[in-house]
Order: sequence, then structure tokens, then C-alpha cells
Amino acid sequence: MVEPVPFRIDPTFSARIWGARSLAPIYPQKQNLPEPIGEAWLTAMDCRVANGPFQGHSFVEAWQAMPAEWRGTRLAALRDFPVLVKFIFPQDRLSIQVHPDDTFASQHEQAAGSRGKTEMWHIVWAQPGAELLIGLKDGVTKSQFVEAVHNGSVEDLFVHHAVRPGDTFFVPAGTQHAIGPGVIVCEIQEYSDLTYRVYDYDRVDSSGKPRELHLDKALQVTHFSGTQGGKIPPLALHSPDANKHLLVACDFFSTERWDCYKTTPIESDPAQFQLLVILQGSGQLIDSDFAAQYTVGECWFLPASLPTILLQPDGSTSLLRITIPDRTELRRQLRSLGFEEHALSRVLIG
Repeated sequence: MVEPVPFRIDPTFSARIWGARSLAPIYPQKQNLPEPIGEAWLTAMDCRVANGPFQGHSFVEAWQAMPAEWRGTRLAALRDFPVLVKFIFPQDRLSIQVHPDDTFASQHEQAAGSRGKTEMWHIVWAQPGAELLIGLKDGVTKSQFVEAVHNGSVEDLFVHHAVRPGDTFFVPAGTQHAIGPGVIVCEIQEYSDLTYRVYDYDRVDSSGKPRELHLDKALQVTHFSGTQGGKIPPLALHSPDANKHLLVACDFFSTERWDCYKTTPIESDPAQFQLLVILQGSGQLIDSDFAAQYTVGECWFLPASLPTILLQPDGSTSLLRITIPDRTELRRQLRSLGFEEHALSRVLIG
């Protein structure tokens, strides 16, 4: 029997024309890069496992080979890993784009995995004046949108959101959106790379060619009935050990932010694994048979069958805890703690 241990997933880095040549403060060792890096994928299938019984294997090999109890009783039968977690480092505006939902993807995108893309963004760092575009203004029609794409005024049709570190935004499938420069975003999403690009500011790639646009498909999946998604206020959770907030819970993922200033227990849930993404700080993860250092920018997989472990910060640590929820059970638990429905509806999406 393979004993459960937390293991670190080493990121893969992807060059993007809108990316940055310095990934500080998340990866301070990555500065003066020879090409702009746009994304660090933390749970990509080709990431490598850094420790434990699957050390040196790709993450997909670890996921396929791990005991069912590591995944959790509710997730044991999942063939594919369900969530992709990234850091995004834009120095320029990303394209204006939209993602399909699962129904559309299953009907039209079998070759791309048949999975749509709902996502959330947590702002890790932001310069003054940074903003996001999420959703179209009320009343925008398909014909108005197409005209604005062609004449370069499409940004005027969006709801603009100024951002600060710690803000959280939900972006359901079918919502037109774009990330502006001057931010670092932690994105949690369905495991899909399906993107329909509608406007790219007339940029060209390294070979001098414009990137492909997908306006026809984008129009098929876009919600033109008002803003979808947007800023989500956090829900404070009761904890004697850390400042904990539930950020978003939907059908595909649940994300909490923990700000830890002392030793904090991390309890396992036999129904589901956990991911920890370190946003700030360093320290140790410890149980009776295991100890490992963690630091900013890392992603850790905690098996569902793991005993309770301790997070011991060196000073303070901020992290995201990501799970795959049973929202009915989560709602029941939060109600039992005294949360009213109006508060739950802010963060329990769908």
C-alpha cells in the first residue's frame, strides 16, 4: 500500500506575446527572461512531481497511478484531473475572448477534450490603475458587438473593473472578458484550454502573423443578456487558527484564501483531495512522518486519505485552498454554522 504524503507539483512556464520578462514577486529568481512568459501552469498534466512515491513522474502519471483513496471517495472514478491552476503575468492586454460551456464543447469540440471553461481570478498583485473587463454592458446586442469588434471600439461595450490585491472575480463560460496589464492573477478553471478569441489589438506573433480569431464560435456561446460574473465579495469563515475566507464555490471548484500567522492544522476530507497554492510566505508542512519546506509560487497536492497535517509559517503565509465541492453539502455545512442564504448566494455560484 502506498502511504499518502503531500507532494509538490513543479510548474511549467508558457511564453506569450503579452507576457512579462520578470515573474517577481511570485518567482523572484525568474527575471530578465529571454522571452516574455505569460503563464505558469501549476497542475498541467506535463508538470513534474517533486517528491513522494511519484517523484520524477509527470502529474498525469501520478494522477492515473495514485490509489483511489488519494483522490477521495467522491472523486475516485474521475478519469481526468478536473482543474487547471495558473499564475498569469500580463505586461500587455490579453485578447478579448470567451469560453464555451460543457454542453457546447461536448457537441462541437470533441477533438479539444469536450470540456468547457468556467474560471475564477484571484488578484495576487496589481499596479494602480490595473483593470479587468468582465461581461458586456446591459443592452449590448450581437450586431453592436460585431460592429465594435470590426471598428476597434469593442472595449467600450464592457463592464470595467478596477482591481486591488486580494480581489476575486468569477468568469462563467459564455462571458466575454479580458485581463489588462499590470496584474498577477491566480486563475482556477475547469481543465480546458478552449478559448474563442474575438479581438487581439492587431498584434502579430513572432513570425509576423496575426493570431487566429474565432468570432463565429464566440458569437454562438456569448451571453448577450446582461453581465455574467464579476467581482465576488469573500465570505469570512470561522477559524481560531487563521483568517479564512471562502472566495468562490461552483460546480467545478471551490476556493478559500487562508492567511496564516501561526501553526495551522489542515484537516483532510476523505471525499476529496486538496490543492494548496502558496501566494506569500514560506514555512513547513509537517505530520508525524513527514516534513517539507514550502515557499511562494508552489502548488501542493494533499491526498484525501492524508491524516491532519500542520502548516508552520515562517512569520506569515497566504495561500489558496482548492477543492472539488459537493455544493449541496457545502451549503448545508455553512448553514449549520449560522450563515444566512443571502450571504451564501454571493459565493456559491449556480
